[in-house]
Amino acid sequence: MAISGVVHVVGAGLAGSEAAWQVASAGIPVVIHEMRPTQLTPAHQTGRFAELVCSNSLKSLGEDTAPGLLKREMTALGSLIIEAALGAQVPAGQALAVNREIFSSLVEDKLKNNPMVTVRYEDISALPSAAEMAALGDFWIIATGPLTTQPLAEVVRELSGCEKRLHFYDAIAPVIEAESIDHSKGAFFKNRWDDETLGGDYLNLPLSKDEYNRFIDAVILAEKMPLHDFEETKYFESCLPIEVMVERGRDTLRFGPMKPSGLTDPRTGRWPYANVQLRLENKEASMLSMVGFQTKMKWPEQRRVFGLIPGLEAAEFLRFGSVHRNTYIKSPEALNADLSFKENPRVFLAGQITGVEGYTESAAMGLVAGRAAVAAALGKAFCAPPATSMIGALLNYVTVGPLGPYQPMNANLGLLSPIPKQKGLSKADRKAQQVQAAWTSFSQWHC
Repeated sequence: MAISGVVHVVGAGLAGSEAAWQVASAGIPVVIHEMRPTQLTPAHQTGRFAELVCSNSLKSLGEDTAPGLLKREMTALGSLIIEAALGAQVPAGQALAVNREIFSSLVEDKLKNNPMVTVRYEDISALPSAAEMAALGDFWIIATGPLTTQPLAEVVRELSGCEKRLHFYDAIAPVIEAESIDHSKGAFFKNRWDDETLGGDYLNLPLSKDEYNRFIDAVILAEKMPLHDFEETKYFESCLPIEVMVERGRDTLRFGPMKPSGLTDPRTGRWPYANVQLRLENKEASMLSMVGFQTKMKWPEQRRVFGLIPGLEAAEFLRFGSVHRNTYIKSPEALNADLSFKENPRVFLAGQITGVEGYTESAAMGLVAGRAAVAAALGKAFCAPPATSMIGALLNYVTVGPLGPYQPMNANLGLLSPIPKQKGLSKADRKAQQVQAAWTSFSQWHC
């Protein structure tokens, strides 16, 4: 089928580079618009494609892990980012760590040497109208990441349809694997101010006075993540980090996210001294988020400090809490199932700005957006990966959303349907079965 227009990709980070590669590999002309090195962001140091601005690790390669499964699926879909990462790999155990310079060079060279790719070093502050795009036969993919410039962020806001769907400062609470919680320490399901019968949407973890004070002491002494120079310490009162609340007084958390009011402990018949509530994140009840526990503690510290809460001593964290500068939208409200905007389906969103966390996850959404743009350019229906695969589950999270408030998510096995407990089947065995079931589902998907 003849293509009259081109696909424009704004941003040559991991998501943009992956999206452009998917489009070019389909034989469709693609124009990459990249403002660096003419205009750098506060985090970037070079004008290279796919520059890694934080860690040089793309997380685990382990076959029985969610990050490993995602990489395996992306490799099967011809991912440039995974190919380049493997080509620039440095020793790091089970993790896929890379030489930053080699990695960026491999991505950039592949794209610049593809005859279907044109690169324009320029800042995009506005997009053509939907009518102009249609007249030219063009499609656009926005893949500008968490540091999107203000003018383009305004474009994204308008496409999202509502300013409240665009976030510039990100405060994320931890998510815990439900099965790893020890219910023998007094955990009980109950909604606040319900009648005295048990059962409800929230799992409650009651604390005694000594347990609460020990937890507060640990929060005070815990090592915190420093903010980058370009990140201002301005927090929304509705989502303050717990460390900031503790600075206002030892009992602040007891009148905030750890308030016990309206929650009768079935062991005592009274309200506990303090209480932590966990909220269901998915229909399968395999993931629970800590309500109101935004934090800037370093990840190992979160594991240690939160392990002082009764029931979380051996908890497995699917996502740690964080507080950092970010730009992302409430994708379930603004995007179609193919990552195109409901306001203008000729424009797609890719990468971290969709509401994912992590290098590989961002590239995965770039891969999906690129393939979706190819389908649109060819006049075909987009064939999404099955929601039972890892990349499909991540896409489903972005476009359908969780049960609770929408916050950025990383690839984890909690996004997949759990394997029921069976006698003689260990937790590790069930996780391996989860991964295998997802891979089988992906392998049987044909488009």
